[in-house]
Amino acid sequence: MTGGLIVAGLGLAAVGFGARYVLRNQALIKKGIEAIPVTGGAFNSYYRGGFDQKMSRGEAAKILGITPSAKPAKVKEAHKRVMIVNHPNRGGSPYLAAKINEAKDLMESSKS
Repeated sequence: MTGGLIVAGLGLAAVGFGARYVLRNQALIKKGIEAIPVTGGAFNSYYRGGFDQKMSRGEAAKILGITPSAKPAKVKEAHKRVMIVNHPNRGGSPYLAAKINEAKDLMESSKS
């Protein structure tokens, strides 16, 4: 019983000293956080924006994660890889699956 009270008291003291440090050094902490580079983040390679009305070859390539001049075998492999993750039977969106299929069809059909 006494040991629990001592641990609780030490925990409250640690929280109090930590909060005091943060409040006294807000400017220093803010400068440190701003100095952290965010350009190398994990989400910078993702395309920000919606779908075009009429899908272009470039947009289809972005959806499949390939270059616009990719060979048909590469298109097929990329489509399979993306559909495994986004298939509606596995919890994916039917809309996204339709866009992925549209991208594959466009990349396979157009040779321009």
